[in-house]
Amino acid sequence: MKKTLVFFGAAIAMVAASQVPARAGAQTAQQQGAAQTQPPPAPPAGGRQAGPPSMGGGTCVIDPQPSAPARGNPYNCPDTPNPLPKVDTVWLEEMTWMDVRDAMKAGKTTVIISTGGMEPNGPWLALGKHNYVLRANCDAIARKLGDALCAPIVPFVPEGRHEPPSGHMTTPGTISLTEETYAALLGDIVTSYKVGGFKNIIMIGDSGGNGRGMTAVATKFTELWKGDPFVAHVPEHYTYSVVSKEMASRGLIKEGTSDQLHDDPIISLNMFMADPKSIRFDERVKAGKASINGVSIADRKKNLEMGRAIVDFRANYTAEAIKKAMAANKK
Repeated sequence: MKKTLVFFGAAIAMVAASQVPARAGAQTAQQQGAAQTQPPPAPPAGGRQAGPPSMGGGTCVIDPQPSAPARGNPYNCPDTPNPLPKVDTVWLEEMTWMDVRDAMKAGKTTVIISTGGMEPNGPWLALGKHNYVLRANCDAIARKLGDALCAPIVPFVPEGRHEPPSGHMTTPGTISLTEETYAALLGDIVTSYKVGGFKNIIMIGDSGGNGRGMTAVATKFTELWKGDPFVAHVPEHYTYSVVSKEMASRGLIKEGTSDQLHDDPIISLNMFMADPKSIRFDERVKAGKASINGVSIADRKKNLEMGRAIVDFRANYTAEAIKKAMAANKK
């Protein structure tokens, strides 16, 4: 019995001894993990800065040392001067991060989020009709405001039910979002621009079904952020009756004449200003089909004149509405 007890006690001692380094090793690993989550120490004078602040998609480095291995680049530092001249665009997707930074420092702290669509528009117009319109119009609106930039156009919006198909979803090529997906997409875009430091976030649309989601998102974030930044849906860009009345006085609308297509001379010429190919201009002229609702659009020179008038009118009308909305928010 004594021998058994001695053997059993020795076994326990051996197991306990074997566990001590394992527990010690676990503690060491935990300590190492904690150490890795701590911010790196501040670099010595003239040395490298491996942590924030960093921008541009890489690591900022201050006063790089030729003898040390490369770990960053000064072009990733927030205050590094832009090495290139100022770019002449209002489209964020066409700008570098330094272009955007410098534009915002110069006072361009308003961003316009425009929503278009992918839907059928008769035999002549590209499915992205509303996106082409916005390509011309957002550019003009931002330049008239003087302190605004354009977000990439949101090309996907609610167009009808998927199953069973309804609305424009009965036509191939259409893309439709649910209202929930649409609102979530807009919400993430709006939030991104808040994080980016924009002071006014304006939404405009160019299709009838786009407004509900934009209004809902604007209401949500106005309540959440109390107007800082200011978020608004400005519906005046798609107050189409106002545009039609103005353009009727210029001969672009003939009462009682309609081809019964999802198209009209105003939309066609608005698209023409972004890209004549979007309305199949050359092909239509050649085929003798360059007219819509009794109005000829075969004259390229006249198209440019009327197209500029359409874009200018819609841009002025929308810019004034945006100014009024932002002024009301400041009261």
